[in-house]
Amino acid sequence: MTSSLNCSGVIQWLTPQKTVTKSVKAKAMIMQLVRNEFRELFLCIAANKANYKYQLTDFQVHKNFIHEGKATINFMQLNISVLISNAPPTHLLTFLKVIFIKVASAKKSPKTSARNQLLSTKQQMTEEISPVNPKDINRTQTQAKEKMQRMPAAELRKKLLKAEKQKQEQNKKGLVTFDFVSELSKEQKRVLDAVSGKRNIFFTGSAGTGKSYLLRCILNSLPPDVTVATASTGAAACLVGGVTLHSFAGIGGGTGTLEHCYQLASRPQVVQNWRKCKNLVIDEISMVDGDYFDKIEAVARRVRNSDAPFGGIKLILCGDFLQLPPVAKDSKTRFCFQSEAWSRCELQCFNLKEVHRQSDPEFINMLNNIRVGRVTPEVSDRLTATARNNLEKDGIVPTQLCCRTREAEQINETKLAELQGEMRKFEARDSGNSASLDDQTRVSKTLCLKVGAQVMLLKNVSVTKGLVNGARGVVSKFSAEGHPVVVFCSGESYTCKPEKWFVKTTGGGVITRIQIPLQLAWAFSIHKSQGLTLDCVEMALSGVFEAGQAYVALSRAQSLDTLRVVDFDPKQVWANPDVLKFYRQLNRVEGAMDAVRVGVHVR
Repeated sequence: MTSSLNCSGVIQWLTPQKTVTKSVKAKAMIMQLVRNEFRELFLCIAANKANYKYQLTDFQVHKNFIHEGKATINFMQLNISVLISNAPPTHLLTFLKVIFIKVASAKKSPKTSARNQLLSTKQQMTEEISPVNPKDINRTQTQAKEKMQRMPAAELRKKLLKAEKQKQEQNKKGLVTFDFVSELSKEQKRVLDAVSGKRNIFFTGSAGTGKSYLLRCILNSLPPDVTVATASTGAAACLVGGVTLHSFAGIGGGTGTLEHCYQLASRPQVVQNWRKCKNLVIDEISMVDGDYFDKIEAVARRVRNSDAPFGGIKLILCGDFLQLPPVAKDSKTRFCFQSEAWSRCELQCFNLKEVHRQSDPEFINMLNNIRVGRVTPEVSDRLTATARNNLEKDGIVPTQLCCRTREAEQINETKLAELQGEMRKFEARDSGNSASLDDQTRVSKTLCLKVGAQVMLLKNVSVTKGLVNGARGVVSKFSAEGHPVVVFCSGESYTCKPEKWFVKTTGGGVITRIQIPLQLAWAFSIHKSQGLTLDCVEMALSGVFEAGQAYVALSRAQSLDTLRVVDFDPKQVWANPDVLKFYRQLNRVEGAMDAVRVGVHVR
C-alpha cells in the first residue's frame, strides 16, 4: 500500500472562525507520509515548487466524496485545511487507510521526551514511512476490537450500522476497496499494471472473465477529472458511471461526411470535452462500428491539434468481439479492428481466459466452444436436456431471454395484466432530462407492480446476502409505507425503498433519478441482458439473428442446473469468421510476447 499520492488540491489557512485568510491552489500536488528520527508522523505536500509539512497529531478527515477522488484533511490546532481533488479514488482510499493504520500504530510506540528531543544532536531528518505490513494491520485491528469492547452496547450497535451503511454506499458508487488488488487474478493484475504505462490498452475475454470488475478497478485507479468513461450503449455507460461514446464524441451518429463531423465537433462544449480528456475508456467496444471509430479518431486529432493517434489521448478499450456486433447499416458489418484507427493506435492487447461467473468446468468448456461457433453432439445433447430442468422455486420463475426487445416487453406486460390484485405505480423523481435517464439507466421512469410480479434487483444492496444487481425475486406484499417487499432466490426478504442513480452529462454535470430499484423480470431481451448474471434463466433461441447472440444468452446462466433451453438447435450457434480470424491472430501474438501490437487489417 502506497504512502504517497499524486493529485490536485488546495491548502487553506483559516481563522479560528473558519474564514480563509490565504490559500494555495495546485493542479499537480504530491502528498507523502513521512516520519522523523523521533518516529513522529508528518504529511509532506509538494505544490507549486514549494514544500509544506504538517504533523499528524490533531486532524480530521472528511471523505464523503472519495468516490469522486475528493477528500479534506483538517489540521485542527493549526487551522489549516488540505482539500484533495482529482485523485484516483482507489489510490486516495488506500492513502487514507495507510495514514489511519500508521497513526494508530504510532500511538502504541514509546514517545521521545521533549527534553531528549531538544538535546538531540541529530539534524531533524525525515524519511518516507515503510509500507504497511501485516503486523501494522493486526495491531490496528486489535486496537479497534479493544475500543469496541469498551463501548456501550447501544453506541457499538450504532457504529456498526454506520460502517455497514458506508460500505453499501461505496459499493453503490462503484468504489473498489483498498485491498482490491489482492482480489484480482494474475491476468487481471497484468492489465491493471499496463494501464499505468504509456501504451493504449485493449482487453477482451469470454463472458464471465471479470471484464466489468476489472474495468471498474481501472477507472478507480485513474484521475477522475481527466478520465472519461464511455460505452457503446446507454445501459453499459450507466454501469461504468459514464456517458455514451456518441454523446461524448459530439458528432451524432457519425453518418455524415468527415467534414460535417468536424463541424459538429467544433462546438465549444465538445471541444472542451475533447481537450480536457487524457484517458478515454470505451466499454463494449465490439458494438462500436468501425467507420464511426475512424471518424472519432480523426475528430480527436483535429480538435486537439495533434497528429498522434486520438490526438494523444490514452485509450482503454474493453469488450468481446465474439459477443454482440455493431448494428449493421447494410449487409456487411465493419468491426473496430477492421478500421484504420485501430491500426494507428498500436494497442497493447490482453485476452482474459479465467472464468469467474461459472464454476462448473463442463459448462465453461461448453460455453468456450459455443463462443467460437463449435457445437459438438455432446454439447447439443447436454443443452437439449436442460429443457427438462425444473427452475421454479418459492413462486420465482426463470427469466425468459428473447431475441427482440419488443417480444420481451409484451411478455412482461401480459404477465403483469394476468395477476389479480391492485396495481401499484411508482414514478421516478428526475433532476434532469428524463430521456437521457431512460437511455442511460436500466430503471424505468414508471414502474408498475402487483403482488406476485417477477422482478430483478437493479442495485447492489448487500453482497453477503445475495442482494446484488441482477438478483431475481417475486413481490410478496407491500409495506405499510407502500414499498414492495420482495422474496429473492437466496431466500432473503427485502423491502425495496427508492434508490438514486447518477448519470454524468457531457458537460461534466450530473443528473439523477430516484426510483424503486426493481425491473419486471418475466422476460428480457438478449441485448439488454449483456453483462448480467441471472440465477435462473430460460430461453428459446429459434429467433436468433446475429452471430454471438446465442452465446450471450447462454452465458448469462451460472450453471447448467439454472438454465433451461426449450428448443435448442446447433444451427442457432455461429461466430463471425472475421472475428475468429482476429482472435486467432491475437492468441498467436499474445502467446509469443507479453506486450503485443495487433493492428493488421482483417478483411
